[in-house]
Amino acid sequence: MNETANIALGIDIGGTGIKGALVDLKTGALVSDRFRLDTPRPALPAAVADTVVAVAAHFDFAGPVGVAFPGVVLDGVVHTAANLHPDWIGASLAELVGSRLSGPSVFLNDADAAGLAEARFGAAKGVSGVVLLVTLGTGIGTAMISDGQLVPNSEFGHLELDGLDAETYAAASARKRNNHTWEEWAGHAEHYLKYLERLVWPKLFVLGGGITKNPELWLHYLKPRTPIVLATNINNAGIIGAAAAAAQTQQAG
Repeated sequence: MNETANIALGIDIGGTGIKGALVDLKTGALVSDRFRLDTPRPALPAAVADTVVAVAAHFDFAGPVGVAFPGVVLDGVVHTAANLHPDWIGASLAELVGSRLSGPSVFLNDADAAGLAEARFGAAKGVSGVVLLVTLGTGIGTAMISDGQLVPNSEFGHLELDGLDAETYAAASARKRNNHTWEEWAGHAEHYLKYLERLVWPKLFVLGGGITKNPELWLHYLKPRTPIVLATNINNAGIIGAAAAAAQTQQAG
């Protein structure tokens, strides 16, 4: 497919699958089918990099490519990788992947990609001030948006709360692990959100993650000061946000 100024390729690396699609940068809509390959096991850097390159090659696209990674990424280098393999820490995505792609590339945290997708095309579009995206799943992912701009690598899911790592206390997985009712779990989640409010004073919370598929079970229990909305790009947020980041970096360059 020929390079187009309004299209970028987004790729999302997950613990079980690596998926990608071409994204219309004006609307945030996917303009191709998603293509997915299983994440290698063990998820060693070389094997995962080969899979990312294979996903990219499927699209035969020479334009900008963004890759969302489940960990902290600074200047293309991975600093945390809780859901993949410890060998990732210190590995360079720019060298392992970027050097093998046809177009310019950028690498970012997957929660940051989701936040960027919501800021550009979703629930946080046009909101001034600070917006916090919080994904509630196996862990807690966060993204901070300030006046529409991403502030990368806000690892607020690992704040200490009541002597515990916040995600062990308020992530969706904690409900099942601790055999809590929805109301009990929501009490913990609200406590966590109120703690974030005291630190950041956001204008809006955008909640994402798998738990948002059934908000009628828990959303009404959450009553922080800050308004709450649900994310709108749940299934494709990593892909869309990664593509948006790639295009943004290319424009800045």
